[in-house]
Amino acid sequence: MLSKIRAFLMLGGIAIFANAQTPEFQGELLLQPQPNNLKCLSAANNTDGAPVVVQTCTGAANQKWVFTQGTVRVFGDKCLDVTEGLNQDGTKLQIWTCSPNNANQQWFYSKWDNTVAWTGRGKCIDLTDGNLTDGNQVQIWGCWNLNPNQVWSTGYRIDSLPDKSQNGQSGTNRCSGAGSQDSSCQTAWINSATDFCLFGPPIVGTVGDTERSAVAYCTKTGRGSRAIPNGTLQGVHFVRTPEYVQITGVGDFTKINIPFGDFGGEMDNRGADGKGNPIGGLVFGDTFGSGLQYHEWTEFISYNQFCIRACIGPRSKQLCNHIYDVMGCWWNMPANYAANVYEECQGNPAIPMGVYGTSTWYQGVSPTPPPHPAPASSSCRTLSTVGLSPLATPDSSPEKRHVADFGDAHVRDYVVPRIPRPTADSL
Repeated sequence: MLSKIRAFLMLGGIAIFANAQTPEFQGELLLQPQPNNLKCLSAANNTDGAPVVVQTCTGAANQKWVFTQGTVRVFGDKCLDVTEGLNQDGTKLQIWTCSPNNANQQWFYSKWDNTVAWTGRGKCIDLTDGNLTDGNQVQIWGCWNLNPNQVWSTGYRIDSLPDKSQNGQSGTNRCSGAGSQDSSCQTAWINSATDFCLFGPPIVGTVGDTERSAVAYCTKTGRGSRAIPNGTLQGVHFVRTPEYVQITGVGDFTKINIPFGDFGGEMDNRGADGKGNPIGGLVFGDTFGSGLQYHEWTEFISYNQFCIRACIGPRSKQLCNHIYDVMGCWWNMPANYAANVYEECQGNPAIPMGVYGTSTWYQGVSPTPPPHPAPASSSCRTLSTVGLSPLATPDSSPEKRHVADFGDAHVRDYVVPRIPRPTADSL
């Protein structure tokens, strides 16, 4: 993956690019604030002047936004609108019937920063006071790409997936049923050591050559994906932290089309052009909310090792950073990779990859710093093995898709040296 180039830059209120840009995802989209993607940008009602607020996501019509012709539309004919066109920090947003060339309704979406900027004005949609209470009316404020209150990720509810989420996508996101080993499903899940998916080549080929068209291989049948064959996984370590879920391990991934000896590469939600590797790949999970989409995730996989992390919250971009695409699993996700061990643990969040005190290291700069030590983990539950199994229905199995209460005699501690959590100043 090549180094990312910012799609736009705002300096002193001047827009460098005049033409509006839309998200890579297409169709009716949810707009979810980075601090909590259980919340959605919502129109209070379908009338001119209705406030635009943050609400718990339901997938209702008032939360389905369409980017078209430089506007952001809801209900078909209503546009996101700056009240009275007042170019002032703190001006609240509303919806209004769309009209051609209305400057109050022109918006620019950055697929790198996930910000929505009022075109040419240097102002971005801002979660007022960072308040996630339902009904809080959003505002405009001077754009600053490090402000999590201005990050609005685009995505979908799991029950409203399109056939294809992006142009140029080779597979599909609308997956269900038993699946098969020629499935083109590109929707993955990460829930536990026994319920997760990995993106891998659709045909025999190196990860680098097939990353754009990679498909989902899962440990559960019933997701409409390909299966991770029994005997593939030879060590699996699941960790839940307050800010991400992560799985690391080893195995024989020639069984999912990776050639022997291929040291692999990175899959992620950005890619070199903002589309992601694979194009249209989506990741969901039940750990932090039922069927919650992870907007920030990263995976490395080779012929004999894998790691995947999916992040939430204000630090999600830092903790799931994917600019270190040649550094591999050990450097990006320090953790337990022991063979013949299968476990589920709770753990502390890691130091963001590449961050060393108050400095950030960038790939290619010499010398290369060592990886961070693995964060402490505890309350580990050991499993005998991890293999293919059917997807249980919610009322037919006590299996939990999150690590909250292990509650049996198999609980033990697996502890590595603790590391200090970085302060805001060090980020």
